[in-house]
Amino acid sequence: MGIFATRKWLNATVLLLKKRTMLYTRNLVYAHPNGHALLFPDMECAAGDVLLITGGSGVGKTTLLHLLAGLLKPAIGEIHVAGTAIQSMKPAAMDAFRGKHIGIIYQQSHFIASLSVRENLLLVSKNTRLQEISEKLGIQQLLHKKPAQLSQGEQQRASITRALLQSPQLLLADEPTASLDDENCIAVAKLLAAQAAEQRAALLIVTHDNRLKQLFAHHITLS
Repeated sequence: MGIFATRKWLNATVLLLKKRTMLYTRNLVYAHPNGHALLFPDMECAAGDVLLITGGSGVGKTTLLHLLAGLLKPAIGEIHVAGTAIQSMKPAAMDAFRGKHIGIIYQQSHFIASLSVRENLLLVSKNTRLQEISEKLGIQQLLHKKPAQLSQGEQQRASITRALLQSPQLLLADEPTASLDDENCIAVAKLLAAQAAEQRAALLIVTHDNRLKQLFAHHITLS
């Protein structure tokens, strides 16, 4: 292989690696209004992979998730999602980017009580994949029910469905298993990982639930 062919191959390989990296951060610092600063370790997560962020209360797990979702801005540092630096994006542009590239699974379901599960999900996206995804997550028979009629585990699956509907490249989960028993904890975590892998999304789970460490080797503990 000649030098020019080798260089071309190397450039193509680097480009492929960059495309596979859905999330990375560098030198990330958040400054609270009270003056307290949170420093976060550099992190990276590729398409189809899972990164677990653990730590006790008050170490900044939820703040980190909000930074990665573009809901908060860092004082310094870089956040790249799907190859785009989001730390300096204006609010309107960030909202549009988030809607297209980032799915968020909150600890609380945040469904409208008066609407059915189907109606709640279609508020997010008029998506023809609703039936397909709801079948994979085992809630297709629950779509006609009101959110209050679902168990906690079923509500969590509905929340996952909502986050997956727009085929995000980065999936952020905030304490998705904290209130679940051991059996449902493992089931939901495996389900999240499987769906992220299928959709080639990077999955980042923020949690204080140490049970998940047995499932995911790639983890960072905040302190």
